[in-house]
Amino acid sequence: MQQNFLFIFNKLCLDWLALFGIIVSRYFLICGGTHLLFYFILLKPRRQPLIWKKIKKDMELSLLCAVIFAFCAALVVTGYDLGFTRLYTSIDKYGLWYLGVSFIALLIFQDAYFYFMHRLFHHPLLFKKLHYGHHRSGEPTPWTSFAFDPLEAVIQALFFIGIIFVLPIHYIPLLTALIVMTVWAVFNHIGFDLFPPSFYSNWLGKWFIGSKHHLIHHRKYTLHYGLYFTFWDKVLGTQDLNYDNEKLVSIKKQI
Repeated sequence: MQQNFLFIFNKLCLDWLALFGIIVSRYFLICGGTHLLFYFILLKPRRQPLIWKKIKKDMELSLLCAVIFAFCAALVVTGYDLGFTRLYTSIDKYGLWYLGVSFIALLIFQDAYFYFMHRLFHHPLLFKKLHYGHHRSGEPTPWTSFAFDPLEAVIQALFFIGIIFVLPIHYIPLLTALIVMTVWAVFNHIGFDLFPPSFYSNWLGKWFIGSKHHLIHHRKYTLHYGLYFTFWDKVLGTQDLNYDNEKLVSIKKQI
């Protein structure tokens, strides 16, 4: 019994360390690559000068979050090894069609979870304790995308810890959702509008969240709490009424 516990604990620690390395590498590769591409190669002259001191703070907070996310991911791996989760590896178990269905369901559930969590974190009694770290840089950059207060990071991770006990899910849609979440978050924090005005007149621009949508949130804290879709913002009245026609301009506050 004691030997089994020590084996599980040692494997948990090794998984934690390995996953921390993966998460940190992912953060610097994707955020660094996006930063290089849009701030140096495709330089946006409307951006205010970068203040590296604030970016450094985002990096430090993101590294702390990486420790938390890696531990939560290690718990998921341990749960799977012990047979406690509904994760599975054989596609034949539910069929090929279920991979797509479970992936879409995962995004929909995560978007709903994030919306209500995010909106709650903006309550005056909770904001400074749970969400201030994500907004302290003012105008976002790619490095802001995973800069969260530690307790917020734990609450965000609880979604993935919980969903694997409820929804049968193959590791492919789970990993794909994590990749989508990472890339989506980085591009939503790029700090300027990536698309032409005509984009917001079609269904993609109306129902999917992009950098413009989330930049408005960083400037107007009482609007735009969604992650992937504008559905909950529209239904619950937190969508900017002038969103489709609003033109973002550079503001004097530096990031």
